[in-house]
Amino acid sequence: HCFKMSRKTATASNAVISVVAASPETIAAENQMNRKVELKRSDIKACNSSDYQLAARSILPKPLYEYLASGTDDEQTLSENEAAFKSWYLRPRVMRSVGSISTTTTLFGQHLSMPVFISPAGVHALCDEAGECASARACGRAGTLFGLSQHATRSIEQVAKATQGGTNLWYQSYILKDRDMTLRLVRRAADAGYQGVFLTVDSVRFGYREADARNGFNALPPPHRLVNYDEEVARKTPGSRKKWLAPEASVVDKSRIYGGEEDAWDQNTEQLFEQNPTWEDVRWLKKEGCHDLPLIVKGIMTAEDAVEAVKAGADGVMVSNHGGRGLDGALAAIDALPEVVEAVGGKVPILLDGGIRRGTDVLKALALGATAVGIGKPVFFALAVGGENAVANLLDMLRRETEAAMAICGCETVSDIGRSFVTRHPNGGGRVGHYVRSKL
Repeated sequence: HCFKMSRKTATASNAVISVVAASPETIAAENQMNRKVELKRSDIKACNSSDYQLAARSILPKPLYEYLASGTDDEQTLSENEAAFKSWYLRPRVMRSVGSISTTTTLFGQHLSMPVFISPAGVHALCDEAGECASARACGRAGTLFGLSQHATRSIEQVAKATQGGTNLWYQSYILKDRDMTLRLVRRAADAGYQGVFLTVDSVRFGYREADARNGFNALPPPHRLVNYDEEVARKTPGSRKKWLAPEASVVDKSRIYGGEEDAWDQNTEQLFEQNPTWEDVRWLKKEGCHDLPLIVKGIMTAEDAVEAVKAGADGVMVSNHGGRGLDGALAAIDALPEVVEAVGGKVPILLDGGIRRGTDVLKALALGATAVGIGKPVFFALAVGGENAVANLLDMLRRETEAAMAICGCETVSDIGRSFVTRHPNGGGRVGHYVRSKL
């Protein structure tokens, strides 16, 4: 069941690496590296999600790899997102019928082959020339959901066309200073056949990523673009274009996304976001943009905010700390999940991302009350190693691992998984014993 990289795929992906060279001074060295990459990739054998990260580290230019792999400040939350799963223990039940294991589940009536999906995260084309189209097609092959980031390198419509109706597509939105653009983007997704909306609410500011500052990764490397914004410019009529570009209107076209004025790239994009949001914004987007599409508020880490999100009309909440790339020192997502589950009280589905690397992680999250879980970083590493095929294999590995964990725990269906299947260690393993800085 391991994935072996084909020489053909490796050759196709090499063009991306030269595009994202850290600086002109390193181009010659990276061209020499690229000549070796094809041989490296043809020998890659991935048997779990971590294998893809190890392989990607040996393939990608250092600035790009560390942009994908790093977190903010001391990377405590990044590290604990994974480590915290180790302090939750499974309680297997035996002598139970598991002859017909099924990982299938539903979310708002939408069929998923497994309770694992790809969380919205931007700029997939940094790792594979097909970008988000490749990841979305892989989800279609796996029979699960794909979340398209507002900061994607392939547009809402491009991804819909590439998947030809074969993937359950969801769109991820931010509340922008330009509310009209916020609404237009969501309506474009609805018109293109997307089945739901994630509203990310934890990014009024981005955390400072020291790895990017050290590596000079302070702009989106050309020719890559945040195309959903570019298409908004193109869709404007000549008469309205001047008004839209006025200082009091949207600042997207004048932003520093492509200029690199700040030390780290994400600080060059945060100016786009509304920094004085309220829960009324959730009500507004649900009413004016989503209509009958389910709206999941993403970035919830406390019971209080979970309650507020539901009161504001959210159809679901997603426990997430932005993959350890937002506020450092926040709880691991899996440790924040129990209080959110208790506060919501079954009123709406609860999703989670952050730290999912194994099928046993999936089972632990479901036992603690999640309906389904998303993955982020592993997708980028798989894309870098083998494009669409590697992402499809990554999803298949997680499905098989989840299926095996369910069988060994005595759960024949996802609905069999409950709180009694997970516990803390009786010797006090209720929290991560010590903090170890994440290894890039």
